[in-house]
Amino acid sequence: MNLGLYSLLVSFLLTCFTFISAEIDSKNIRCLVCRNVIEEIDNIIQKVDPKKTIEVGGYRLDAAGNQKQKTVSYARSEMHISEVLDTVCNKMDDYVRATYKTSGELTLLRIIGPDGQMNPELSRVDIIQDGDLNKSLKFYCEGIVEEYEENLMRLFGRDANNIDIKLCSQEAELCSHSESDADDYEFEDKDEL
Repeated sequence: MNLGLYSLLVSFLLTCFTFISAEIDSKNIRCLVCRNVIEEIDNIIQKVDPKKTIEVGGYRLDAAGNQKQKTVSYARSEMHISEVLDTVCNKMDDYVRATYKTSGELTLLRIIGPDGQMNPELSRVDIIQDGDLNKSLKFYCEGIVEEYEENLMRLFGRDANNIDIKLCSQEAELCSHSESDADDYEFEDKDEL
């Protein structure tokens, strides 16, 4: 075999493997971004005073000429969730890509925790130096929020459980739902029959 042809074949195969690994990495990153976006939205909603309410209703009048309105929790209102969705992707600037030292598993970590302290998880990971300074995390977030805005409004509006599994795994199919996903949740104890 000609040496030039051999080197061309090797470089072609290396290029193919690079694109394949980049595609897998991209899918994994989108999954991690989706899960972290859900967590961020939930944290923002949980911080709202549960006693705070808002009147909602249409502009239609009943037979007596009155508007029919009802009072709902502000935290789960469409207006509040819409405001949260408009700003949540800015939080991706606080995240870094990293791999766990023990397993090599890719993760996204917040540098500063919600309590204002350094994330203790940072000592267990190797931070990945990223050429785009993690701008792609915000880009992926904006894409997810834009494409699945109605789903996010519906799921957070009715206070659904396991929203990350419902949206990221089942509806958007960004993550593959595995048994390890179930380990991340505390399920209510059910009595056996």
